[in-house]
Amino acid sequence: MSAHVLILGGTIEARHLATVLAARPGLRVTTSLAGRVTRPGAVDGAVRVGGFGGVAGLADWLRAHRVTALVDATHPFAERITANAAESARLTGVPHAVLHRPGWDLDDDWCSVASLEEAARVVPRLGQRVFLSTGRLELAAFRDLTDTQFVIRSVEPPEPPLPPHCELILARGPFSLADELDLLRAHRIDVLVTKDSGGAATAPKLAAARSLSLPVVVVRRPELPAKVRALPDVDGVLDWLAGVIRPGDACAADTCP
Repeated sequence: MSAHVLILGGTIEARHLATVLAARPGLRVTTSLAGRVTRPGAVDGAVRVGGFGGVAGLADWLRAHRVTALVDATHPFAERITANAAESARLTGVPHAVLHRPGWDLDDDWCSVASLEEAARVVPRLGQRVFLSTGRLELAAFRDLTDTQFVIRSVEPPEPPLPPHCELILARGPFSLADELDLLRAHRIDVLVTKDSGGAATAPKLAAARSLSLPVVVVRRPELPAKVRALPDVDGVLDWLAGVIRPGDACAADTCP
């Protein structure tokens, strides 16, 4: 029986990790996607879509599919599934790590908040034309801001309720610094609201706001569960897997079932 790595995916890093692992003979890799995006990018290896049914469901899946190692490479704000993964790994004894890309280096004068609700309380003091770059979920936090104009960019239409005065831009990144400067200028944005997702792919909007001296409200990322192994990048995960998967766990390509 070949070694089996389950990746909880949905990020650029998860796709990169799947590509590297899928190319290794005698190693099975499955990427699990939540299914919130109807047209996800291509992923190498096996793919499953949809939830597991909480901690118990994920633990059952790990056992039934003989998972050798579990890598949580979900978004830094996917707090619930990260907690479920940690507990499922504990219950089953499956080695587990979180691919947790570092957060951004934030300017001292930017406003750091704990939640979107807190961001909504801060925004009216900072400006009236807001670029809301926080994803398509939980935008109800801004629905009572009737005197604020929002520009919302999302890969797919966001879930209602939405702020009463908003313009929706459906677009998939990554976006360059020039792209972000053009957007901020064209829409006369005077405040950026975003989450501390980290990574280079979405950092240009911060550089654009800094270039235009715009105030930025950043939602802090949630804490990881206690005692989880956090690794900053794909290379770190590969090094960890090399120590977790024993030579006998992965069979030669011509002997794999």
